[in-house]
Amino acid sequence: MSETTPAAEAAAPHRYTAQLAAGIEARWQELWEREGTFDAPNPGGGELGGPAEVTNRPKKYIMDMFPYPSGAGLHVGHPLGYIATDVYARYQRMTGHNVLHTLGFDAFGLPAEQYAVQTGTHPRVTTEANIVTMQRQLRRLGLGHDRRRSFATIDPDYYKWTQWIFLQIFNSWYDPEAKKARPIDELVEQFASGARPTPDGRPWQEMTAAERADLLGEYRLAYACDSPVNWCPGLGTVLANEEVTADGRSERGNFPVFKANLRQWMMRITAYADRLLDDLDALDWPEAIKLQQRNWIGRSEGARVDFPIHYGGEADGDAKITIFTTRQDTLFGATYMVLAPEHDLVEKIVPAAWPEGTHEVWTGGHATPAEAVAEYRKQAAAKSDVERQAEAKEKTGVFTGAYAVNPVSGEPVPVFIADYVLMGYGTGAIMAVPAHDSRDFAFARAFELPMRCVVEPNDGRGTDPAQWDDAFVSYDAAIVNSTGNGVSLDGLSVVDAKARITEWLSERGIGEGTVNFRLRDWLFSRQRYWGEPFPIVYDEDGVAHALPASMLPVELPEVDDYSPRTFDPNDADTSPETPLSRNEKWVNVRLDLGDGPKTYRRETNTMPNWAGSCWYELRYLDPHNSERLVDPEVERYWMGPREGQPAGGVDLYVGGAEHAVLHLLYARFWHKVLYDLGHISSFEPFHKLFNQGMITAYVYRDARGFPVPAAEVEEIDGQLVFNGEPVTREAGKMGKSLKNTVTPDEICADYGADTLRLYEMAMGPLDVSRPWETRAVIGSYRFLQRLWRNVVDEATGEVTVVDEEPDEQTLRALHKAIDGIRGDMEALRFNTAIAKATELNNHVTKLERVPRSVAEQMVLLIAPLAPHIAEELWHRLGHEQPLAYEPYPVADPELVQDETVTCVVQVKGKVRARIEVPPAISEGELEKLAVENEAVVAALGGAGIRKVIVRAPKLVNIVPA
Repeated sequence: MSETTPAAEAAAPHRYTAQLAAGIEARWQELWEREGTFDAPNPGGGELGGPAEVTNRPKKYIMDMFPYPSGAGLHVGHPLGYIATDVYARYQRMTGHNVLHTLGFDAFGLPAEQYAVQTGTHPRVTTEANIVTMQRQLRRLGLGHDRRRSFATIDPDYYKWTQWIFLQIFNSWYDPEAKKARPIDELVEQFASGARPTPDGRPWQEMTAAERADLLGEYRLAYACDSPVNWCPGLGTVLANEEVTADGRSERGNFPVFKANLRQWMMRITAYADRLLDDLDALDWPEAIKLQQRNWIGRSEGARVDFPIHYGGEADGDAKITIFTTRQDTLFGATYMVLAPEHDLVEKIVPAAWPEGTHEVWTGGHATPAEAVAEYRKQAAAKSDVERQAEAKEKTGVFTGAYAVNPVSGEPVPVFIADYVLMGYGTGAIMAVPAHDSRDFAFARAFELPMRCVVEPNDGRGTDPAQWDDAFVSYDAAIVNSTGNGVSLDGLSVVDAKARITEWLSERGIGEGTVNFRLRDWLFSRQRYWGEPFPIVYDEDGVAHALPASMLPVELPEVDDYSPRTFDPNDADTSPETPLSRNEKWVNVRLDLGDGPKTYRRETNTMPNWAGSCWYELRYLDPHNSERLVDPEVERYWMGPREGQPAGGVDLYVGGAEHAVLHLLYARFWHKVLYDLGHISSFEPFHKLFNQGMITAYVYRDARGFPVPAAEVEEIDGQLVFNGEPVTREAGKMGKSLKNTVTPDEICADYGADTLRLYEMAMGPLDVSRPWETRAVIGSYRFLQRLWRNVVDEATGEVTVVDEEPDEQTLRALHKAIDGIRGDMEALRFNTAIAKATELNNHVTKLERVPRSVAEQMVLLIAPLAPHIAEELWHRLGHEQPLAYEPYPVADPELVQDETVTCVVQVKGKVRARIEVPPAISEGELEKLAVENEAVVAALGGAGIRKVIVRAPKLVNIVPA
């Protein structure tokens, strides 16, 4: 904490202190807000329209990732990104840009609802109180946001448009030929006219409303279906894959998560998989984030192959198991098949009794296939996907009692279910080629299944898999043992064999070359209260109807109990009951949707918390527009494609790398649908992405391993102690539970907001995590004190600068700093910009009199980083207007260069002299100076010169004769 003695305060009443800083900062924050200093005008008229002289400037749209308004408020780690974008935005304004920089709140979510469950307080009450607290804390930091554009996702005027976008997606289908979304009405017209036949050939007009709805549901980009989901009885809701930990528990609450088939809303993001991959090339994103998205989407080329069911249960006849494989060249080596336990074929193919001769190992000790399958599916449902795919674990499974037919060999192959096959990839079924896949090899060994070598080993192991320790996997070997049924792959390479067998499959209509993606459709339902209601109602036949835009928003009703119905956390055989379903007056509603008043039942699931953050970059542009999502002219101005940004989008988007494959992927998908439907001109939401690092803090633990208050830990004789007892120290996150938080309010009270801003930007590169150290804040505080003293007399408060020209050394120091700081600002290297500003400030401190021109340039240089003290000094230097739009200093190129540089002269590779020369010296002039230098002449000792190598202006190397 900054401290001064009473005597020092009396001697320097105008010293820059935390108290003085607080007054300065409050005064300028009030002025900025009162005058709308940071309001960014839109082109054209309207509430946010502005003068042409501003909107004709180059624009810069700068965004932070949506903050969630936590009840705990901010700690000093939270504002790191917000301060960085504010620094950059202020710099861009001073370099002549019209800058849009604002901040809203991602306010739906589980924490507020959990608090409501515990206390009975409406989530809106606590959320809005949290927003007020966060707004106060952020305002205290002097962030230059356009406050007119702020909103929260819980505002009905906002989620009206979230619901509207959902309806655009629901009322669209993806046309693979046009490679874009099109209105569902166009698809209906194709069915109605006969241009597109219905699956069973019946005329569209003869189908019932429910049949039509089911058919369209197979095309819609938003659709409801029975789907295997992550069901968490302990939370009473379904979770997305990303909300489940690696050990199969809920990220929030740590409850067990099970696989269950439930009717859910889905988003057909898979239709956009290719475009989501291809368009990454147009984005200025970190390569690590692009790689994560590519891996998450997981594009792979292979073949679809149909295996007819040989016998068993109701599936006889035309039934088949369809698999996707990237190794169709090994089809002759498929000796069994595996379905995921959740596969919908499982129940259909299971016979009443085990086939004659069934191996005991295959049955799991059960009397019937149905019993074996039911027991195994229950076991698999209790495991996470990570556990199921663990390579080291023992392979488990059970025979279904059914056989399929290998389409190339004609041989019957047994069909198993096993937990190492997931519904989340391919078709949820595999052909097992144990000789050439390590997982299949392990399974075959465990269940005594046959193995056939069809890719010739080139490592000397031979061609009998029974003698191998593991599978032989190669993409550079010849195919063997692969002839039959009118096709031969023997002797072909893997590549040629793939092409040949794919052609053969396609000719017979039992397969085709295809592309598969790891990406799954997006689960879009939550069985919670605190989320956006779906704008969907159901008629008496269960057909879903989209509400017209005139009925939006569908607002959340009041409910008596915010709790979802929770169950025994270990009981997987349960189903969700949503809080909304308990409000019968809201659920059952009489509406006229165009064919007379009828009673409908509302959808009682809510949208996930990702929904509101999928499109907020668009609403910032036109937040008060009640007639449309965003005005087209406004969207084109701020986000439209332009030179260097072919996809359009936000100019700079700053946030954590943890959102690489969730928020960013979802937002890109929504943006592309809106683009396809003609609502926006940009086809990507975020052009440049920057991931800031994290501010970490030491965690101190007592002998029991429990965290103790970090602020109360002392170091005594080299030992860390708390209440006299020794403690250990480790690096970790900053958090309330770890008792190591430091709030921005504390630092602002002790040093001022400018000091906090300066310290956080100076701690290290913005994209690297760095440890917080409160004691180090004093360095930034002293920098500002020196800057203040260079302009203001601490005793009198008078400005002390003089109207004199600076000496050449000072002038060069100034322009070198300007040149370096501008480059650092453009590249978000704020820590090195501060280092250069500190060096300049220290130089100026040594001057007897500070020239006004130097002081003013220094103030402008530091303004984006420490805006309050800069505004105050600018005002005291005699300027009436705030400096927010003053031109940022520009370096004189001639003054940036050094007057002289040091040239090293070597003789026989050893340094013999150093001479000061002009930077622009020619090679001839430099060679002459070097060979005539006294030290060089002495080193040569009268020997002649065979060769002189000159690298002007810094090196001369002389080779004696």
